[in-house]
Amino acid sequence: MVALVITHTESEDPGLLGTWLPEAGLGLKVVEPWRGDDLPQSLDGFDALVVMGGPQQAYDDGSAPWLRATKELIRSAVANGLPTLGVCLGAQLLAEATGGRVQPGEHGPEVGAKLVAKRDAAAADPLFWDLPLSPVVVQWHWDAVTDLPPAATLLMSSPTYPHQAFRVGERAWGIQFHIETDAAMVGRWADNDRGDLLELEIDPDVVLGRTVTEIPEIEEVWGEVARRFARLALAR
Repeated sequence: MVALVITHTESEDPGLLGTWLPEAGLGLKVVEPWRGDDLPQSLDGFDALVVMGGPQQAYDDGSAPWLRATKELIRSAVANGLPTLGVCLGAQLLAEATGGRVQPGEHGPEVGAKLVAKRDAAAADPLFWDLPLSPVVVQWHWDAVTDLPPAATLLMSSPTYPHQAFRVGERAWGIQFHIETDAAMVGRWADNDRGDLLELEIDPDVVLGRTVTEIPEIEEVWGEVARRFARLALAR
């Protein structure tokens, strides 16, 4: 049983998902189109689809030559009920591919360890049903989902950007935030975006320090969600 994992940048690999999903019996086929890998023409032979984050713009197919094909694979996965997980840019691509809208975040970037709030619909969600009311996550995004797809169910929100987690249909989830990060990954992001953050009077070292202290709690809460996603793929 294998999930197709699409990455968009060297600075974000599957991270902890690369441990959690195989622990539950779901192997990973990681494709790196930014490094020259070809995306598969279809999802035949795959049991799930995972789309990771990156610096590209989900609303601009010109920001990376593989985005249009990635959206086609997402649409195929949703249409066929293939378990799908989009993380950050992956969530934005899921929204754009299924009738939603993504724009630059009007409140500026959201970075670091933050709380998100569980919505009522999450109590009946196959992945999120037993999460705490306000779990901590890692945020690192400049764009945001401004309009959910027509078939989407909102699962988590926050005061700054309300569309933090959603499900499209029965088996496709988008999470604007990150659950897969370890300290090294967040450190890479802080280094890469140091200049931009300092211009906004955000100290990347302070953000990094606060975020790293929350990673053990994030692992404890979200590891089981990832394994649950894998079990859904295996059951299918």
